[in-house]
Amino acid sequence: MDVQIILKIAAIGLLTAIISILLKKSDKDDIATLVTVAGLVIVLFIVVDMVAELFETLKDLFELKIFGIWIC
Repeated sequence: MDVQIILKIAAIGLLTAIISILLKKSDKDDIATLVTVAGLVIVLFIVVDMVAELFETLKDLFELKIFGIWIC
């Protein structure tokens, strides 16, 4: 796992938390909630991309050849 991905997710979480706190202090709770949900969606896209890459790597790793026929 790359350290840059972890730092990117942490930075998104930190920015989302700071913006949310500032919006809540200015009595804009609904926009703060939307910012929090938007940050969560961005992080979920990053994680889904990582999981898809993991499955592709596993598929390539466990590709089997039996009797000249490719399995997988």
